[in-house]
Amino acid sequence: MDLIAQLEAEQIQELGKEIPDFKAGDTIRVGYKVTEGTRTRVQNYEGVCISRKNGQGIAGSFTVRKISFGEGVERVFPLYSTNIDSITVVRRGKVRRSKLYYLRSRRGKSARIAEQTNYRAPKAGSGATSSQTDK
Repeated sequence: MDLIAQLEAEQIQELGKEIPDFKAGDTIRVGYKVTEGTRTRVQNYEGVCISRKNGQGIAGSFTVRKISFGEGVERVFPLYSTNIDSITVVRRGKVRRSKLYYLRSRRGKSARIAEQTNYRAPKAGSGATSSQTDK
């Protein structure tokens, strides 16, 4: 392991966050800390993950898209942000690509994603990602 990867692994270990295994196409619920004045509360943001960037590293991020009052809203979350309270996978999507930007132009039934019912979590300790184990 090179020096940069080792430093990133140490920083991730120091944060102590538990990130679930999710990919593009999954419907996820992100508990995001919102500060209003002096009070802080957790607000849930639920939608379809349309992309992941920079993998599992410290600089990783993911984009969540939801429909709010008939309008599509997207939000980019840093994977290891201190403002993220929790990430929960609501349902697993069955998709064949890693970036689902085409959903931006779709409405109604054509914007739906089929559910993956035979999901198995990758074995802990192996370096394989979910995309490698699904084949």
